[in-house]
Amino acid sequence: MPTVPLATIVHGRSGDKGNHSNIAAIAYTDAGFAWLRTHLTAEAVAAYFAPLKPSRVERYEAANVRGLNFVLYDVLAGGASQSLRIDTQGKTLAVALLRMMVALPDDHRGMLRPGEPG
Repeated sequence: MPTVPLATIVHGRSGDKGNHSNIAAIAYTDAGFAWLRTHLTAEAVAAYFAPLKPSRVERYEAANVRGLNFVLYDVLAGGASQSLRIDTQGKTLAVALLRMMVALPDDHRGMLRPGEPG
């Protein structure tokens, strides 16, 4: 199984909801979404972002866009109006998640962005 960045099979967006961050991981293909639903759990995302100390992580499915949305509670050090962090609104957290290394099956070509060399 090759280990690659999550960005190999998804793109993402993120933002803030007060002191909480909202991160979407959106698969390029149906095969990629099927893999995401099984492997990108709330527990895996919580472990990946453990240094930010989320009080909890919840996952929501948006199958109509091949997406998973994660809410990371209490990770923004008070949020935009209080935080002294560089990224007070969590805009870079999707990019951080896309750098997560994941093990894909050898036959993952069907998960790649259409037109992407495999």
